[in-house]
Amino acid sequence: MKTKTNQKPEEVLRSRGLKVTPPRISIFSLFSEKCNPLSADQIFEKFSPRIDLVTVYRTLALFEKKNLLRRIDLHKDSAYFELNSDHHHHHIICSECGKIEKFEKCVAESIAQSAKARSKYFSEIKGHSLEFFGVCKSCSHI
Repeated sequence: MKTKTNQKPEEVLRSRGLKVTPPRISIFSLFSEKCNPLSADQIFEKFSPRIDLVTVYRTLALFEKKNLLRRIDLHKDSAYFELNSDHHHHHIICSECGKIEKFEKCVAESIAQSAKARSKYFSEIKGHSLEFFGVCKSCSHI
């Protein structure tokens, strides 16, 4: 189940059977406001000292388990997360400065269907992750 971004954080947390706490509301609200994926360190910086790092990690793990967040592989030192919303998209990441841009067109569906058709062992594909890495226009002029 994906998250509808127009719901209040308290409603979303309750709908997933989660206890509503101030740290959970704060962290979920941050993801609702931000467009780019966030790491645990970025979240900790935003809320420290009010929310400790252990709480951030536990909350991220819980939100991922409850499908509120999805993990994004940005080929960086940390795991990044973003809201698991109805809005399907992918990312282009600059390998020089880390700039992230979303793009809407999903070419992975046809690839997934082809992979399933050719697979000996899989009858269903439930999801995919597709990220592109390159150099943004600003960095290519340096």
